[in-house]
Amino acid sequence: MTVPFTPHAPGALYITEGGTETELLYRHGFTFDHFAAFTLLDDPRAMVVLHDMYRRLLDVIAASGGCALLAGLDYRASPDWAGLLGLSPAALADLQARNIGFLREVAAPYRGDLAQKPDIRIAGIVGPRGDAYALNRAITADAAEDYHAVQLETLAGLQVDLVWAATINNIPEAVGISRAAAAAGLAVNISWTLTETHRLRSGPTLAEAVAATDAQAGTARPDSFGINCSHPAEFAPALTPGAWQGRLRCLRPNAAAMDKIALCKLDHLEEGDPVDLAARMGALARRLPSVDIWGGCCGTWDTHLARIAEQVQAARVPAQV
Repeated sequence: MTVPFTPHAPGALYITEGGTETELLYRHGFTFDHFAAFTLLDDPRAMVVLHDMYRRLLDVIAASGGCALLAGLDYRASPDWAGLLGLSPAALADLQARNIGFLREVAAPYRGDLAQKPDIRIAGIVGPRGDAYALNRAITADAAEDYHAVQLETLAGLQVDLVWAATINNIPEAVGISRAAAAAGLAVNISWTLTETHRLRSGPTLAEAVAATDAQAGTARPDSFGINCSHPAEFAPALTPGAWQGRLRCLRPNAAAMDKIALCKLDHLEEGDPVDLAARMGALARRLPSVDIWGGCCGTWDTHLARIAEQVQAARVPAQV
């Protein structure tokens, strides 16, 4: 049965973080194997930087008048990736708990300021079992359900408000994640990543992927869908008319309209044009009324998010006569 992520009030907008890993890699110079940023939880210097990053993010959200949806470092916190890092299941679960604990700790000072911060929610991140940017591993819905259930059961015990399944590029894995989330009693947003062809790398259009996942997941269909790690130049053409658009709830774009693999090889932060990106997101806010979770992905952080929040909020406020 689908578990809902319910906003605290009608029309509430949730602002979430940007590209956490790219911010840590290219602005602050940290390294972590296999894109597993949660290993930085053991680095005291990194924790100082992370506290500052999230304080700046929360300040942006507070100034925007929106709500906060905070996620952290657990994109790779699943068994195969943990195995590559030499982590036992118990060590992995401990790191997951510390990640969620960090988010709650950094959010705590903002919870009392209800005038500016009406709601703060905590999300866990689930990434794909394989490489999000290649078709190097076939996976069935049943295998995906078994695999992702490990991470999702831990997140359920940590009582997160939402699971954000990021950079999903194929339907069977989306179905398996949805089933595992439903079994764990968790709301899940399945967030697709698209290529320059405006499709999933596995081939389907965005509309086809949403419809097929809902149909195959049945009563375990996800709370909603989203798009991340794609620039609006890549995904806007995929927003074809239809009732399926009402299933979209989250948009988290890359800062620059560049190939994902190329972005990862730049060895610097590619910020794109924050003003243009925010304007595009404001236009999408007017076009897609169902979207209430707004953030960023590679190359974005507080500068981009401040502009995005401003544009999105303005798009949702009726014009004054």
